[in-house]
Amino acid sequence: MYPSGETMNKSSSMRIRIEPELHSDFLTTCKQQDKPAAQVLREFMREYVARYPSMEQRDLFVAEQKAQYK
Repeated sequence: MYPSGETMNKSSSMRIRIEPELHSDFLTTCKQQDKPAAQVLREFMREYVARYPSMEQRDLFVAEQKAQYK
């Protein structure tokens, strides 16, 4: 489940190329944590997107900051 409580609606996929050793190590680590690899990747992607907001969000923030100091 997503933090907002909604369920996932599978609508796209991603294919990536990685080194075989990294792939193996990643899957092993996921198994040790009892988490599916796809879940770990989705969590990472959500955190990454939250850390680097879109330019549109930054532009709104900058505009708001400028408006406060006029």
